[in-house]
Amino acid sequence: MKPADPPARVALRSFAAALALRDALVALTGTPASFTLKWPNDVLCNGGKIAGILLESAGQGAGVSHLAIGIGVNLIAAPDPSMLEPGALPAVTLLAETGIRVAPETVLAHLAPAFGVWERRFQTEGFSPLRAAWLSHAARLSETIRARTGTSTQEGRFDTIDDTGALVLTTGEGRMTIPAAEVFF
Repeated sequence: MKPADPPARVALRSFAAALALRDALVALTGTPASFTLKWPNDVLCNGGKIAGILLESAGQGAGVSHLAIGIGVNLIAAPDPSMLEPGALPAVTLLAETGIRVAPETVLAHLAPAFGVWERRFQTEGFSPLRAAWLSHAARLSETIRARTGTSTQEGRFDTIDDTGALVLTTGEGRMTIPAAEVFF
């Protein structure tokens, strides 16, 4: 993509991608309750990690001239559990969790138009409808989670995401807004 947005707004497309992937997987399987979203950039199936999303951008100065959205989906194979970080969610596959074998091209055929829908909403209505939709599918909302930044780990109740996409926790020290972290359940 060649977004004409400031970097903070460009980053919100990870939420559009997560919603689009969830929509595509629900359309392919017919099991909406199976798929939830883990902040900031994972899609879960029956509580295990089925997909991750990564945004890569390029530009000069404070601008973003190019954005690539990478999405990895475990359709029939997943990383070996020994390769995962301690405390990470188990990796699952679409085939193992649903019994449905889907070709990558079929996922893409559903994902591309779903992303188009969320991108149009983002462009015309802003982040608010994406935030509301994302929260309606959020894993562990109102439950205790851990958020690890580069310098610390915070444990608290997952209250919401704010209008910048940041994680909002209530901890023993009060309410915290965390713009970037790894989340563990």
